[in-house]
Amino acid sequence: MSTTDYTLLNRQLEALLDTRDWLTNTAQTCAFLMHEIPDLNWAGFYLQRQPGTLILGPFQGLPACNPIPFDKGVCGAAATSRRTQRVADVHAFPGHIACDAASRSELVVPIECGAELWGVLDLDSPQPARFSDADQAGIERLVDVFVAASDLPIPGA
Repeated sequence: MSTTDYTLLNRQLEALLDTRDWLTNTAQTCAFLMHEIPDLNWAGFYLQRQPGTLILGPFQGLPACNPIPFDKGVCGAAATSRRTQRVADVHAFPGHIACDAASRSELVVPIECGAELWGVLDLDSPQPARFSDADQAGIERLVDVFVAASDLPIPGA
């Protein structure tokens, strides 16, 4: 069961994101998540800057895989389905991309701008089954805070 106070984190992130600049806000959000959410070893954004492919954006953690096609890994599954992917054991996920061998579980939230996929927020943990239903709902709300605070460029525009 999650002991993270996501209501408090929402208020803190709203206060932190004091600019409309999406690049600054992605960097701030990654650092904030790594600092405030326990048991993460990677937090970052992958952006859809070309069709069918996610390109590495701001992140915190070890160097990451780039690019990620939509048909690969947990990030690709989130991008394709436009649904949050919560994976208790990444090693059991078909097509998982192992950027950091220490990662055991993953949560990926798609981010849309209008009707287009803008990118995804990717969180990894070295702890198996790290993310609960409450964590998923809380992190999805944090993504909503990020989107509301940011002027996101429409992909392909």
